[in-house]
Amino acid sequence: LARASGSGGVAPAPDTLLAPLLPIVQSIMVCNINFGLLMFAAAVIAAASADALPSFAVGLGDWVQKEAEVQPHSPETSSWTRLDRVVGDHRVTLTVALRVDTDRIAELERVLYEVSDPDHEKYGQHLTQEEVTALLGVPQERAEQTRAYFVAAGADKVMSSPNGDMLTVTMSAAAAEAALNTRLHTFQHSEHASAAIVRAGAPYYLPAKVAEHVTMVGELLQFPRLPSKGLSNLKGSGQWPNSCEAKGCDGLVTPSVIAKRYKLPDEDVPAQETAANSMAVAEFQFQFFKDEDLKRFGDSCHRSVKVDHVIGEERQSGGVESELDIEYIKAVASEIPLTVIYNGQYSLLDWANQIHSLESPPLVHSVSYGNDEAQQTSTEYMLTCNTAFMKAGVRGLSILFAS
Repeated sequence: LARASGSGGVAPAPDTLLAPLLPIVQSIMVCNINFGLLMFAAAVIAAASADALPSFAVGLGDWVQKEAEVQPHSPETSSWTRLDRVVGDHRVTLTVALRVDTDRIAELERVLYEVSDPDHEKYGQHLTQEEVTALLGVPQERAEQTRAYFVAAGADKVMSSPNGDMLTVTMSAAAAEAALNTRLHTFQHSEHASAAIVRAGAPYYLPAKVAEHVTMVGELLQFPRLPSKGLSNLKGSGQWPNSCEAKGCDGLVTPSVIAKRYKLPDEDVPAQETAANSMAVAEFQFQFFKDEDLKRFGDSCHRSVKVDHVIGEERQSGGVESELDIEYIKAVASEIPLTVIYNGQYSLLDWANQIHSLESPPLVHSVSYGNDEAQQTSTEYMLTCNTAFMKAGVRGLSILFAS
């Protein structure tokens, strides 16, 4: 302005000079206001988060999201439908997988290949339960600090696995929501209306000092794949003789069809029975069996079908999946003692804990159950299951999964 006036020109009015600058000034003011609001909002959120930290978690650090890359539930890909929040006093059981050091997992894998390779000098030299525990080497304080956290959060019971790498935690839904900073919902299967599970409807978290000890918490983000109802009441189209007395077996795969295809011994020829042989089938939520159903199948198809041992809950109630598993594993190996291992949840980790906790687990396990990658994408879950299966392998156990 001074230069313009000094050069003999007429100095423009101040408002005329500032007019072009007004949009810039206003933008700066708006930016400052927005930035201030943003900082205020962040402060409010931080304060709210701090206030939301339960008393038992104070001093354990900020919340850390676990399995962060996994969406809690996707209606587009899931066969399960989210229903209401779980009532607070509903009891839930969670499998807490403790962190196993990377070098220990690598050593476990090395040993697994050695004892499983017929050409290796250590083939068949399987480990004992105690040797597996020593190999994993999970520090006692890691388990104890995690256990103490869930007890402080209100857990009714916290049980450690024999190898010290997993905790089974039982607590109310309300206590679990507080401990994991999440929300629990009931989910119902879209085809099997009687199938209902409790899972997280939001991400879950642990305080930093606890999160560093934990790889993942099971039974929160995993949704199992159940068999399609489109596979029931099928009509047989096979062109082979029906060796079963039931007319409905025409054209279906009966025990004799399997025996012929795989050159199994005829039922009339006694098989050599070895006391060391044992096998098991895994059954999950409400899949039980009735002895009279098994007898009816055995009588019709000329096979000896019976269950020798049951681990877990037992009811005389027919389940299509469970009875099919039992009938056909006995159809191909009728002389080998059969154990049914029942797991009340749809949880491979919980089932793995069951078999690892047995002093003398069956040597062969058949699991007609699985998770698909569309409904379960957690890397932590897959690696944790892989570690559990390797533990079984080094003890000499074989696990066969449905395709």
